[in-house]
Order: sequence, then C-alpha cells, then structure tokens
Amino acid sequence: MRQDKYKKVVIFALCGFMMFPLCAQKTYTLEQCRSMALAHNIKMKKAHTDLKAAEQTKKEAFTGYFPTVGATGAGFNANKGLLEMELAPGMGMSMLKNGIVGSITATQPLFTGGQIVNSNKLAKVSVEVSKWQLRQSENEVSYTTEQYYWQIVTLQEKLTTLTTVQKMLDRLYQDVEVAVKAGMTTRNELLQVELKRNEVASNRIKLENALSLSKMVLAQYIGETGDGFEIETDIPVEDIPVFPEQLRRDHHASLVLTPEYHLLEKNVEANRLQKNLAIGKNLPTIAIGAGYMYDDLMDKSHPFGIAFATVSIPISNWWGGSHAIKKQKLQLKYAEYERDDTGELLMIKMQKAWNDVDDAYKQILIARKSIEQATENLKLNEDYYKAGTTSMSDLLDAQSMFQQSRDTYVDAYSQYQIKKLEYLLATGR
Repeated sequence: MRQDKYKKVVIFALCGFMMFPLCAQKTYTLEQCRSMALAHNIKMKKAHTDLKAAEQTKKEAFTGYFPTVGATGAGFNANKGLLEMELAPGMGMSMLKNGIVGSITATQPLFTGGQIVNSNKLAKVSVEVSKWQLRQSENEVSYTTEQYYWQIVTLQEKLTTLTTVQKMLDRLYQDVEVAVKAGMTTRNELLQVELKRNEVASNRIKLENALSLSKMVLAQYIGETGDGFEIETDIPVEDIPVFPEQLRRDHHASLVLTPEYHLLEKNVEANRLQKNLAIGKNLPTIAIGAGYMYDDLMDKSHPFGIAFATVSIPISNWWGGSHAIKKQKLQLKYAEYERDDTGELLMIKMQKAWNDVDDAYKQILIARKSIEQATENLKLNEDYYKAGTTSMSDLLDAQSMFQQSRDTYVDAYSQYQIKKLEYLLATGR
C-alpha cells in the first residue's frame, strides 16, 4: 500500500512539473502587444531620442538672447625692452621688457536682423516636427505589430482547422481499413486516405514552423524574449462582423489630423523662417557692451573699465546675399507646392483605404458563404460515400474544400482587421 501511495505521489509531482511551463506561459492580447511594442521597439526609442535632441537645440538657440561674455589674458617676458630710446650720448632707456594684460567683456546684441528670433522659432518648429515624427513612428509601430499579430492568429486558426481535418481523416482511415479487411472496398481507397494524411501532416509541419518563426519576429518587435508565449485568438466563424460604417470620416476634415500633413505644414513654416534668416544675414547688426581691462606693462597696475557700441554692415555680402534670399523664396514656393500636392494624395489615400475596408468586408461575406457551402458539401459527400454512391476522391476533395474555405475566411478576417487599422491611421486616428 505504501509503495502504491508513493508511486501516486511521484506521478502527481511529475505531472505538476510537466504542467508548470504550460501554466506559466503568457498569453497576450493585441492591445498588450501594441503597448509593449510602443514601450520597447527600437524605432520608438530612436524617435524619443530625436525629440530630446531637438529640445536641446531649442534650449541652445534660446541662449542667443543673452550677452556674450569672454575673457582674455596674456603675459610676456623679452630679452630686452620693446621700447628703447637714447636720451643723450651714452644714456639710454629701455621699457616694456615684461608685462601682463587681461580683459573681460560682455556684449549684448540689440539688433541682428531678426536672426536670433527666427533661429529660436526654427528650433521650436524642429521640436514640433520631432513630436509629429514620434506620432508617425507610433502609427508605424502599431501597424506593424498588428500585422505580425494577425499573421500569428491566422496561422493558429489554420492549425486548428488542420487538426479538425486530421481527425476526419483518422476516422475515415479507420472506417476504410475495416472495410478493406471485410472485403467491402479496395486497398486503393485506403492508399488515397493515407496519401491525404501524409499531405496534411506535411502541411502541419510547415504551419508549425511558420508559426514559430512568426512568434519570434513578433517577440523581437515587442521586446519579448523567445517565442514562449501565446496569442489570444478570436476569429468568430459563426458570427459575421457588422459593417463598420461608424469608422467613416470626412476626408477633407481629416486631412489636418494626420501627422503627414502636419509635417508638410511644418516644412513650409521652416522654409519661411529660413527665408527670414537669409534676409537677416544681410541686415546691419548692432550691439552694446562693457568690459574691465587690466595691464601691468611698466611695473604699475593699470585697471580700467570701458563701455562700447558696435555697428556691423555686411556691404560685400549684399550681392551674394540677394541670390541666397531668392533661393530661399523659391524653396518656400516648392514647399507650398509639395504641401498642396501631397495633401491631395493623402485624401486619395484615405478614399483608397476606405474602399479597401469595404472590399475586405465583402470578402468576409463571400468566405462565410463558402464555409456554409463547403460544410454542406462535405456532409453530403460523407453520406453519399457511406451509401456507396460517391467515390473516395470526391470525399477527399470535399474535405479539402472544407479546409480551404475556412482558411480563406481566416485570411479574409485578418485582412479586414488590418484594413480597418489602415483607414484609422490614414484619417489621423
């Protein structure tokens, strides 16, 4: 009795250890995968880094409003005085054999042709561009994550269908094997079933390998280690989804919501500021300043303070500068043309995305109808085969059509989900 109890304890313990990895295996939803990708994907890290760099550039540009402070110092020691003079025959004087000088000055620009102001505005635009690029990266990462997710769901559903077909073939093989032994049918029919089973087994290996690889790709993208996780699958074959009319938006109004259009607007704004900077480089600059000087050249300290004003007029730059201004004006025009043209293309893209949603939904309806027809066809062929009024080839073909119809529905459903996301992103959501 004790040995029996001991064996039971060991068996339960082994079962517990075998079930532990299954219990510990994580299952992720689409939202969880998307959140993990946005937190860990390298594209998002790069976008955040670009934003931080733009913010530092903005802070750097702001320092242009403050005075420029500089300090200089020098000392010398010569082998003889730098100034020598003969006072009388045989009498001479030597001065400035050594000495030190130093100064500290502060210069405040009063007028720079708007260069400081426009540089700060340009730096601010750069930050805004980085924010919209971050939003664009979020959209790209979300879209790619959803593609990988639905690819895995599709493969898992196809494996489920394949398992159903395998069970059908196993039952059919047993029935035919009994019939062959009883002399009610030929071995040829048994061989046909065996060949079909081999084909299905081969397809299972391919699907399992593709599923494992797809999980590895998704894991790398969302920052997960390995492929030891599951994806929550929910493709309702029985219930047809409702047409998503509520997703539709006015495309002209949606244009200003898209990151792409905002980036085009910021490009126009940046080119306008670049034009203003080119104009400012050809205007006078005015600055005031103050300083403290010190020298000790003749063994006597001589500190003093100064105040000054400067006016700089870039006369020789006006010729070349006029061409630089014209060039910036042309680039501004080009940016405006690009914004208008690309804006129209973005609205066409929205319409195409909506057409794709409509098409994908219709494909679901067709695929669902095909499942009903293939299921009925399979049932009829099973009944006909049992009655001896149809061939084994027809029955196996019916099973293949049943499998194909379900696989087509899974593909159509996954594509429908992706097309909905494409439309949401295209309309700035």
